[in-house]
Amino acid sequence: MWSLWPGRVINAGKSRHNEDQACCEVVYVEGRRSVSGVPREPSQGQGLCFYYWGLFDGHAGGGAAEMASRLLHRHIREQLKDLVEILQDPSPPPLCLPSTPGAPGSSDSSHLVGPQSCWSSQKEVTHESLVVGAIENAFQFMDEQMARERRGHQVEGGCCALVVVYLLGKVYVANAGDSRAIIVRNGEIIPMSREFTPETERRRLQLLGFLKPELLGGEFTHLEFPRRIQPKELGQRTLYRDQNMTGWAYKKIELEDLRFPLVCGEGKKARVMATIGVTRGLGDHNLKVCSSTLPIKPFLSCFPEVRVYDLTQYEHCPDDVLVLGTDGLWDVTSDCEVAATVDRVLSAYEPNDPSRYTALAQALVLGARGTPRDRGWRLPNNKLGSGDDISVFVIPLGGPGSYS
Repeated sequence: MWSLWPGRVINAGKSRHNEDQACCEVVYVEGRRSVSGVPREPSQGQGLCFYYWGLFDGHAGGGAAEMASRLLHRHIREQLKDLVEILQDPSPPPLCLPSTPGAPGSSDSSHLVGPQSCWSSQKEVTHESLVVGAIENAFQFMDEQMARERRGHQVEGGCCALVVVYLLGKVYVANAGDSRAIIVRNGEIIPMSREFTPETERRRLQLLGFLKPELLGGEFTHLEFPRRIQPKELGQRTLYRDQNMTGWAYKKIELEDLRFPLVCGEGKKARVMATIGVTRGLGDHNLKVCSSTLPIKPFLSCFPEVRVYDLTQYEHCPDDVLVLGTDGLWDVTSDCEVAATVDRVLSAYEPNDPSRYTALAQALVLGARGTPRDRGWRLPNNKLGSGDDISVFVIPLGGPGSYS
C-alpha cells in the first residue's frame, strides 16, 4: 500500500496563511447499478478502490482550494459509480446504460432513430478513456458546486488543481492550472502534465474572444501585438497575430486595435484581461477585470488535461518516484534539478527506509525556498528563492510497500 510523503512551506512576507491545500485519500467506490439495469446485490460484485492525491494552489483567497481539497475526490467517486462493473469486465464498454424505470427519458424512443448510413461502425471506447472522462466530469461538477455555494459558504478566490488517481494498475494525472507533475524513472524524466497559462492557451482564448466578442465588453481586443498600440500609430502597419496564427504578420492599425489585448505579457507576467496568470482551474466565479464589472470566468476552463501512466508496463525500483509540486517549486527549480535532487537524496538512504521519501520532499521544498541572506531568501546560485507557497508530494512507484 502507498503511504504519504508531503512537504510544505509558507514563505514569510508572502501571506499570513498558506493558500495551498493538499489531500490524500483511499476511496472506495460502490457500483450504482449492474450493466443489465438490475439493482446489484451486495454479494454479486465488488466495488473498486482508488488512491488519490491532490494539490490545490489557491489565489485571491484560500476558500476554493480548501473546498476542492475536501470534495473533489468525492465527485470523482460519484462519477465512477456507473463504471464499477464495466471496468472489471474485459469486454468493450456498452454504448448505453439502461435508465431507471420511470425516470425522465426512460420511455420508448425508437421512433427517434434516424438513418444509420453515417454510423457504419461504432467508435472504439476504452476503459481508460472512461476513467479519464469521469475525472474530467468531476472537475466540472466541482466547479459548478463552487458557483452555487460561493456566497453562502464564502468560497472566495480560485485554485489550480493537480490530481493523481491510481486505479486498476494505471496512474491518471489531471492538471488544471500551472502546477506540475513529473515521473523520475531510472534517471529519466517523464512529464505528466503541462502548465495552462495565457501563453500556452493563447489561441483558445483568442478564438473564444473572436467567436463571442461580447465577452470582451468593448474594452479588449482578441488580437495580440508585441506591445500596446499608441493612438499616434493609427493608420500604420504593425505586427499582430490572431487565433489562427503561430507566427506574426503585419496589418493596418485600426481604432479597435487601441483596446487592451486579451492576452498580454510574457512568462510569469503574462495575463488574461490584465488580471490573472492561469487559464484553467476551479472557482474564480466572482473574478472581475480591475476597475470593471467584466467577468473573467468565461475565459477560464475548469477542465483538466489528463495523462495516463501504466504502472504494469515497467519494472520500477525504489528510486522511481512521481513528484507533484505547486508552481512555488517549479518557478525556481527545473525538471533536471528535481531529478538530480531525487538521485542525491534517495541514494543516501537504504532502499527500504520509508523516511527517504520524506527527506526528498523536504529537500525539494527547502531547496526552492532558499536560505535567508542579507538580500532576502537566496538559492545556492544566489538567485532569489521562490516567493510563493510551496507544496510537494513524493509518490514512490516501486519497491517494497509502494503499491499493490
